[in-house]
Amino acid sequence: MAGGQGRRWATRPEFWREMFDHLGAGLAVLDPSGRIVAVNLAAEELLGRTASAMMGKDFHNLLHRHTDGAAIPDEWCRLRIALTRRRSSYAEMDSFLSGDGHPIPVTWFSAPVIRNGRVLGTTVLFAGDATGGETEEGLTAHVIALEDLTNRLTLAAEIATALAQTLDTEEAIARLGPLLVPRLADWLAIDLRRDEGIRRVAVVGPEGRDLDQEAWQGPLPPLDEHSRSALARVLRGGEPVLLGPREIATPPDSPLAAVQTGFLQALGASSVVIVPLGTVRQVTGALTLARTDDARPFDATEVALIGDIGRRVGLAIDNTLLFGRQREIAEAMQRNLLIAVPQPGRLRMAARYQPAAPGSQVGGDWYDAFPLRDGATALVIGDVIGHDLAAAAGMAQLHGMLRSLAWDRMKPPSAIIDRLDEAVPVITNVALATAIYARVEGPEEGPWQLLWTSAGHPPPLLVTREGRAEYLEQGQGLLLGTGLGVIGRPDATAPLPPGSTLLLYTDGLVEVPGTDLDTGLHGLRRHAAALARHPLEDFCDQILARMPPGNTDDIALLALRVPTGRPLRPGGS
Repeated sequence: MAGGQGRRWATRPEFWREMFDHLGAGLAVLDPSGRIVAVNLAAEELLGRTASAMMGKDFHNLLHRHTDGAAIPDEWCRLRIALTRRRSSYAEMDSFLSGDGHPIPVTWFSAPVIRNGRVLGTTVLFAGDATGGETEEGLTAHVIALEDLTNRLTLAAEIATALAQTLDTEEAIARLGPLLVPRLADWLAIDLRRDEGIRRVAVVGPEGRDLDQEAWQGPLPPLDEHSRSALARVLRGGEPVLLGPREIATPPDSPLAAVQTGFLQALGASSVVIVPLGTVRQVTGALTLARTDDARPFDATEVALIGDIGRRVGLAIDNTLLFGRQREIAEAMQRNLLIAVPQPGRLRMAARYQPAAPGSQVGGDWYDAFPLRDGATALVIGDVIGHDLAAAAGMAQLHGMLRSLAWDRMKPPSAIIDRLDEAVPVITNVALATAIYARVEGPEEGPWQLLWTSAGHPPPLLVTREGRAEYLEQGQGLLLGTGLGVIGRPDATAPLPPGSTLLLYTDGLVEVPGTDLDTGLHGLRRHAAALARHPLEDFCDQILARMPPGNTDDIALLALRVPTGRPLRPGGS
């Protein structure tokens, strides 16, 4: 079928079943460009054209004609103007071209379907002698009914889209409230079933109405398996329930029912729908929607829609809860492996690990620092490609392997990383990873130098005490896990001046959505230079605080501070 945005809602099975099959007038649905994406049976019969022959065609160019059959110029066509200006229009005496080439007298009514300022399409209802000549009022009633159904279907789609954009339970629930209140109901309550019991996690009402909404949130009484209250039945896996004034006033038969009854009466609810969140097999909780206007009770169609919304919401919440558990495991794994850094001699070190924002997946970032057998100090920063539990597990594997290789083999960093790369596909499930392995070498009194190699990792940043910041871009080699064999990564060396700070970091620090990498690197260098004389712990904290917000990746930092001069000898000055 043709027609981009219109296709998604105009071809829904519910759309055809509830509206097209029972409509007495001809109906065409157009996409924003005016092309036909759907027609009903009445339109085919009236126009003498099949649906397949009309799909994708420009409605005006195909059908709109003068009574003598001549084409109507665009600038004179009321229908074309209505389509272009996205407004409703009506013509009582007009004609469309039939499939056999004859003009058919018609009355038509068009209306755009708009949601949140975006035109989803246009509906055109028309009638002629073949349909018995529907009145303007009849056509208008059809348009109103069509728009109402379209709005409901669009609401369901918007909810699905909003919930799919987050993996955080609280954010998912927060997004739901503004979509349903006041659009579908005056009040909303969401109850979730947890291992520790039932909890009311959200109460949303109209702006300006003070019900002390937070007082109704929190733990609820336990679910009574014998209670016949609507909320209890739904939480046990029952069907959606519609309550009128008499049912709302029914005396409660359990503590849980008493809380729900008190809540609904405090709202002044006159019509209530309670639906399960999730499926019959897996009920995550319950969604309660309430209206307070006696003249606007929920109807059966709305109950079905709200039931569908409940299924969508329940599945989305299940996903966020599962993700949250996986994230907690991955984060705990990382924190247990990120040890307190040593303080070798007069050198000082500090490290930070910052998880990704809630709703983002934890990755495989890690740092490490440990003394080597020959007196040097090893520094490691790495990132396993991926953002899930597998990435965190891969990080743990690389962490242990690199430590073992570095302790066992007193060789240059490039040889250690090359050997690690050989082992990656054999011993681990890691697909790709970046890493820097460095040695800090020098006598107790200094001077010190850095010897390092990089497997595709962002370059180290060296900041002098005077505030000159420079990226150490030498020593770059292939990522770990490429499978290209040992080709020999390069080593690089650089002196570490007195009072300087060396910063190793993962890409989450400099990669922010909406900006390029160069912008992030430039910002990091500028902030690090300004913080050159700050105490090392404060240096790390300020680096994290000053980088732009919006990051969706975790961050690891490892910083080394070189002393400013030689140590004073006993009795010296």
